Amino acid sequence: MPTISRRDFLITSGAVVAGTMISGLGEANSLQAGGGWKLPAKRPFKVIENALIPLKDGTQLGVRLWIPEGAERQPVPVVWEYLPYRKRDGVRKRDDATALDLAPYGIAFARVDVRGTGDSDGVITDEYSPAELHDGVECVAWLARQPWSNGSVGMRGISWGGINSLQIAAMAPPALKAIMSMGCVDNRFMGDAHYIGGALAAENFKWGTYFKVDMAGPPDPEICGPDWEKKWQQRLDATAPILERWTTHQRYDEYWQRGSVAVDYGRIACPVYVVGGWLDPYSTVVGSLLAGLKVPRKGLIGPWGHIMPNLPAPLALDWAYEEVRWWHHWLAGAETGIMNEPMFRAYMPYQTISEVYPAGLPGRWVAEVVWPAPGTQPWVFHLGKGTLSARPDAGGTSTYVGDKIVGMRKPQWMPSLPGDQTSDDKKSLIFDSLALDVDREILGYPLAKFRISSNVPIAKVAVRLTEVLPDGKSWLVSYGVLNLTHRDSHEHPTALKPGEFYDVEVPFYMVAHRFKKGSTVRIAISESLWPLLWPSPQVATLAIDLGASSLVLPLRPAPPVEAVFPIPIKHSPGSSPYTHSEMGPGTEGHMDRPLSTTLIAEIGTMVQEQSSESFAIKEGDPNSSVWKQENMTGWKRGEWDCAVSAAFELTSTPSHFHLTEMLRAKKGSEEIFKREKTSIIERDLL
Repeated sequence: MPTISRRDFLITSGAVVAGTMISGLGEANSLQAGGGWKLPAKRPFKVIENALIPLKDGTQLGVRLWIPEGAERQPVPVVWEYLPYRKRDGVRKRDDATALDLAPYGIAFARVDVRGTGDSDGVITDEYSPAELHDGVECVAWLARQPWSNGSVGMRGISWGGINSLQIAAMAPPALKAIMSMGCVDNRFMGDAHYIGGALAAENFKWGTYFKVDMAGPPDPEICGPDWEKKWQQRLDATAPILERWTTHQRYDEYWQRGSVAVDYGRIACPVYVVGGWLDPYSTVVGSLLAGLKVPRKGLIGPWGHIMPNLPAPLALDWAYEEVRWWHHWLAGAETGIMNEPMFRAYMPYQTISEVYPAGLPGRWVAEVVWPAPGTQPWVFHLGKGTLSARPDAGGTSTYVGDKIVGMRKPQWMPSLPGDQTSDDKKSLIFDSLALDVDREILGYPLAKFRISSNVPIAKVAVRLTEVLPDGKSWLVSYGVLNLTHRDSHEHPTALKPGEFYDVEVPFYMVAHRFKKGSTVRIAISESLWPLLWPSPQVATLAIDLGASSLVLPLRPAPPVEAVFPIPIKHSPGSSPYTHSEMGPGTEGHMDRPLSTTLIAEIGTMVQEQSSESFAIKEGDPNSSVWKQENMTGWKRGEWDCAVSAAFELTSTPSHFHLTEMLRAKKGSEEIFKREKTSIIERDLL
């Protein structure tokens, strides 16, 4: 399958699957949980296609509204989502699906375009800018003042909307009473698409190239009026070389700390419900938020990817039930019973998705009253000569020369369907346990502890945790990466002294998994994961002191009876939320998404999209790596015919990155804008 971005994945999934998922909503009124609480009776609602939120500086933000019938007489709570993804012709179908989960049950829904995108005035220059967040605080106040609003506002969303919900909650606008953040991050440097374990990620560029198209997209003349071309030109002129900016900030500096709520969880004063999917790297934030926040909070992680819980197929949740319970409790003062239930619920998979795809993932829902779970025990394996054992080995040293291409079986950050890891394992340093005598389940954050050295001053260590079945196949459970120059601090990295050993910890992505009786626990260590991460400047040889190195897994004792899972489950046909990129034999790959056309019948607009990516490297030559991508989106309705495309190419020397990024715009067949910039960026211990 072709690769798609996190933004495009959300749009595609909503468009393809939402209609199927919505069809079961009428059944929800008879479903009960949480002390017998029932969903309110459904009622009609009206849709306002476009209204304007006036800001203090004169800017107006476009908003689409769904208002329950009778709200003018008896005001209702309002929940909003805040995105740069064009409410009118971008994620329209997904917004409709969200509204159908809220408005019929007495909760108004508002979808606001971020300044400089879609139907809003102004320009956008970065992710989660101060202007965006301050605008958001004003939006909360505006929504609270409307005559159909009871003054209590909630904020929700996935990905961008989940992230800015956390950031705006940290600004504590008085009317914001609760949030629901899905697929989000609390640390913009470590948790998002830009840097993984302090190493430069391909997703930094893949996502940024899509984002530039969002930044430069044209206003809709039907909403904006005759000035639309002038405003479009302003957006094009203001579109920043965003890839250069992100690649310049190679450590956890003030740029990334701004908006990272993990810097001070105490700034968030309202209740938080955080949701993720195990096939989404953003799920790892669920545990850190539950542990770090002090406000009333809940968490849930299900067997899906970077998508809302009501959309996955073949298993989805009747999410209206859970979300309406949350909002009625915190925004309307109803006793729904939701806060009497366990703090954290998670799906415990019995296999990896790669083993069973495209079938559903077998497993069960488990619950923890609080998180971190007090019953979790460390399941410790000590490294020996190719072994993982319960007792420390005699010691010794294992070395690994990082001149191999490892990572082709884990080609993407998101979304991704990793294949059998055996071919990558053969190019790695592997350590295996004995065959397990019973099933064992883990839930939490695996951790590798190494005493390690490098023969060069800049190097990484990548560790994949797999389950090896009796048939010899190796399936990815989780993984962790550490740029070893960041061993003490992501804010203040320091070069390695060649030959000197350091004690380091490599945290893995949060995971739930059942290791089966007869299987083997494996870790596979390499210096790289390509094309997930950019290679180190030089080929590094790593040495691991085995006697001082271990793997710690979060072992979960299985209780005899699990807490009842109260959220109705729906099984529906539909498109899978997983995708996989077929790469080359180890040195190159090319992925194309052919031109697609979608007609949005409600507004008569056709949206066209096309993308291509390519990656290449010569084994043993880290600075032969090349990453390229180009994305295009076009909009057409009658005489309105516009297109924007963005592209990048990245290469390197041992001391510098060479980055070219390009932006083009067309009106009809005429190219009206073109900008190309090549930047030479010093490598900062990367």
